Amino acid sequence: MNRTTAYATTSVLALPKQPAAPAREHCGERPAPVVRDLRDRSGRSPHALLFGPRDLVVVTGLPGSGKSTLMSRAVKGVRIDSQDTRDRWDARAPGFLPYAVYRPLVRLAHYAGLHRALRGGKGVVVHDCGTQAWVRDWLAREARRRGGTLHLLLLDVTAGAALAGQRERGRGVSKYAFLRHRHAAARLIRQVERGDLPAGVGSAVLLDRDAADVLRRIGFTG
Repeated sequence: MNRTTAYATTSVLALPKQPAAPAREHCGERPAPVVRDLRDRSGRSPHALLFGPRDLVVVTGLPGSGKSTLMSRAVKGVRIDSQDTRDRWDARAPGFLPYAVYRPLVRLAHYAGLHRALRGGKGVVVHDCGTQAWVRDWLAREARRRGGTLHLLLLDVTAGAALAGQRERGRGVSKYAFLRHRHAAARLIRQVERGDLPAGVGSAVLLDRDAADVLRRIGFTG
């Protein structure tokens, strides 16, 4: 595994391209998975993360960890955030109608928007709740199809910080749902720390709150 932590003086970090085709199509061994650990740098971490022009980037972490805030600030290109979809539906729905009633329609609209964005062929940054493995599998297949790479951007924050983030935005998830997210996020972070990336993922970047706060651009080359 290529695991790097020393990026204190780097203002821009470009993630190397990884072969996206199945292993049987390559004569030699595939490169080791790339893990960039930008945690515990007290904010002395890159201000920009750059990926290949056909790559896909999944931003994942606990509800309230700051995924939507980070994407809104740092992604100037195509971004697909389920929170944006929910906000649009909330603005149109009658005030008396509980979100649970139209949640399936919000999810359908979100995935339809993701499908349209992927068809465009450009690099896309995607918000991921972390509990839907089939979405990551879909994105991995799409990355292979377009000759790009799937990257993970993991926000590693404490449960307390995530709950505070939910209170700050005035919207939260149930205790049961948060526990599911917490277990899924912890399992994924441990997996990435071992260098055992999910199938189809070429690289992963670990961020704590300080590293996320100084990040000003998530973009694509070309």
